[in-house]
Amino acid sequence: MIPLEYVLVLSMSLFAIGAAGVVLKKNAIIVLMSIELMLNAANINLVAFSTYFGDALGQVFALFSIGIAAAEVAVALAILLNLNKLRKTVNVDDINLLRW
Repeated sequence: MIPLEYVLVLSMSLFAIGAAGVVLKKNAIIVLMSIELMLNAANINLVAFSTYFGDALGQVFALFSIGIAAAEVAVALAILLNLNKLRKTVNVDDINLLRW
């Protein structure tokens, strides 16, 4: 069995890479992928602690989180496709559609 500390270090590094992608990148698709990486890091934490404590509740939360992430990606990609059709860009800095 893999020690809990190794799994937590993996999760922490995935979360840090995702957070850096959200902060540093300007392409909206890469930002969405970084958000998914952060959600997967949280899922790894949930499953790791669920296994460590011998309780299945963390795995159930991870399954719900995966479902919510799939819905979030579907809505975000639909918004980005419409935005690309209107503005011809998916650059986060160029998106000011909601400003007055």
